[in-house]
Amino acid sequence: MTVSLHVCTTCRAGELEVEGTPRPGARLHAALVAAAPLETAPSETVQIKPIECLSACSQGCSVSLSAPGRWSYVYGRLSENDASDILSGAAAYARAPDGIVPWRERPLIFRKQSLARIPPIGD
Repeated sequence: MTVSLHVCTTCRAGELEVEGTPRPGARLHAALVAAAPLETAPSETVQIKPIECLSACSQGCSVSLSAPGRWSYVYGRLSENDASDILSGAAAYARAPDGIVPWRERPLIFRKQSLARIPPIGD
């Protein structure tokens, strides 16, 4: 089953906007897309999708993981330097039938920077 990794591309992460410079969220999205073929998140399993806002503005760059019938997660305080760990966590999420990855199998950033866990629709 394919899971969605949504990346907030409008996140500013507390930076002042500079004309012609991509926002931190857009840079994170670009880093994830660039790293995806090299990491453990094959495109047929994890789809990286840009989104305009995850309403986690005070938490820096944010991403969410979701799939039908699974728990969903929102993570914040991320940067393009975290791309490898984000993709590793997304691959682990894709392998978990209910979306709940055992604590010790989660990348450290997913253990420490979780903003929300949302139950599957219908539960």
